[in-house]
Amino acid sequence: RMRHAMGRYGFEKLSDLQHRVIHDPAFFAEAMQYFTVQVSEMFRDPTYFAALREHAMPVLKTYPSVKVWIAGCSTGEEVWSMAILLEEEGLLDRAVIYATDINPAALEAAESGMFALDRMALFSRNYQAAGGRRSLSDYFTTGYGGAVFDRRLKKQVVFADHSLATDAVFSEVHLVSCRNVLIYFNRELQDRAVGLFHDSLVRRGFLGLGAKESLQFGAHAEGFEPCAPLERLYRKTAA
Repeated sequence: RMRHAMGRYGFEKLSDLQHRVIHDPAFFAEAMQYFTVQVSEMFRDPTYFAALREHAMPVLKTYPSVKVWIAGCSTGEEVWSMAILLEEEGLLDRAVIYATDINPAALEAAESGMFALDRMALFSRNYQAAGGRRSLSDYFTTGYGGAVFDRRLKKQVVFADHSLATDAVFSEVHLVSCRNVLIYFNRELQDRAVGLFHDSLVRRGFLGLGAKESLQFGAHAEGFEPCAPLERLYRKTAA
């Protein structure tokens, strides 16, 4: 990604790119598109969402209100997936979803709820495999080569700029879903992020990670126990 940015902007040395990023705020914002990964899909890893439906949703229904934090939400595919899941479980009206990322352009795309029409077939297959109870097309309208999701799904979502490297916790969250973000972090930053999640979660709250991510050997491994280990779904320990 660094090489791609160097070629795009005509830098011969990495130090030249570094200097420009540090001293030119406008360039920093533009270069962010090269340095962050914006690849996702709705109901990605359907068995993860099926595990949420089976293990987490019955517990969340016991709370009068629910807070969900989607950290590193990228362009919003997981945000809209989570909103649909909560809607189908009768929880959306009493839930708040915090959708955070460090990339302003990604957050803007996420909030728009607009996706290319040619992606909807894959999204629909994932939705059905995740245990969807309707047709995904019930949740969006099409036009001008794209699909736009129902604005009603967004009414409980708060989109915000947040860095897992520098910012503080959200408080009293019942579910944190941070998938395919930690794989880009070194161990120190992974431990910081998982520490944020642990401190944000209510007692026995849920944490979901990506398929290639694990809490094993991390500084906070003892703070969680597996709930659906094959799907990387954990619960905060009672202690």
